[in-house]
Amino acid sequence: MTNLISTEALAAEIAGTRLRILDASWHLPTPGAIPRDARAEYLNGHLSGARFADLDALSEQDSALPHMLPSAAAFEKSVRAFGVNRDSRIVVYDSLGLFSAARVWWMFKAFGHGDVKVLDGGLPKWLREGRVVESGEASIDPGDWVARFDPSAVVSLQEVQAAALVLDARSVARFQGEAPEPRPGLASGHMPNGRNLPYSRLLRDDGRLRPAPELRELFEQLGADKHTRVVTSCGSGVTAAIVTLALVETGHPAHALYDGSWTEYAMRCPSRIVTGPTK
Repeated sequence: MTNLISTEALAAEIAGTRLRILDASWHLPTPGAIPRDARAEYLNGHLSGARFADLDALSEQDSALPHMLPSAAAFEKSVRAFGVNRDSRIVVYDSLGLFSAARVWWMFKAFGHGDVKVLDGGLPKWLREGRVVESGEASIDPGDWVARFDPSAVVSLQEVQAAALVLDARSVARFQGEAPEPRPGLASGHMPNGRNLPYSRLLRDDGRLRPAPELRELFEQLGADKHTRVVTSCGSGVTAAIVTLALVETGHPAHALYDGSWTEYAMRCPSRIVTGPTK
């Protein structure tokens, strides 16, 4: 069963009483560029009834690492505030097509909610098709959702070092140590067991995920066949979730996300950083 939903299918059921739509837009700060305010953009225009799921606020607040999973209790409290119930059908989207929505999708999966999908093509596709948006805050009644954490969804620093294959979603230049990381003072490069799969290679030109046969071919070229347990990683665990989503869409049976991702690894294992292309 796919974890994606098309704009056409969502438009047909957008008035459903069980449906909860979350705008999970988030933007990585870019040096020299005017920062984008995802919440302000949400207030200016979002899908009907959508709640704003602030990725920074949803993440663990007491960690020195960005975007770490919170406790089950903290995530449950945040999700209930979105009006999500135990039987809710959740659709997550973002303003870039497919970027941060996959992280919030993965968080719901990690905390045990099965009926959650990513809007394929996101807000850009919705707008290109001339579909209705609304502005302002959505009216929300609290929900009764319950979090049930699945520890198999995530791996630690020790586990990622022992993994047979780590698929790293960062850019080629960052992976090879040729471009700086966006976080000051953090070395670029990659893990010895890492293989580079920039998340953009998983997407079509219109921001939708590539078809499963194309994704499967990309994974197999990097050694991620169905017999290999795959760990996904990136800078802070956001775009790693796009790789995880793509693995799920191909039916890959064994995968987990490294939550600390490159930020933690580079901070704690500076002597084990590799540069240049993989052999």
